[in-house]
Amino acid sequence: MAEVNTVEVRDAVLAALRPVQDPEIRIGIVDLGLIYDVEVNDAGEVKVKMTLTTPACPYGEMLLGMAHQSAEKVEGVTKVEIVLVWDPPWDPKDMASDLAKDQLGIW
Repeated sequence: MAEVNTVEVRDAVLAALRPVQDPEIRIGIVDLGLIYDVEVNDAGEVKVKMTLTTPACPYGEMLLGMAHQSAEKVEGVTKVEIVLVWDPPWDPKDMASDLAKDQLGIW
């Protein structure tokens, strides 16, 4: 099996995750800052560390599933693992993009 370009695959996974929206907020999970890390190894195995806006998020399982489905469609990806993390706690003031902050009215 040929090694994948891990940087290209990582960038492509982030691009694939960008349109995945939190159904309540209607903003993408990348812009919200819910994606903490994307790791890709030479075999194309991807580990996405992400969080939710709150531990009680009613759409948590759905968001994790949508992230998984989006990442596994990326060319070069052979396996996807979504890891739900709570540390550090999500804070939109520090983690959201300027676009998301504007939509949320946070400054």
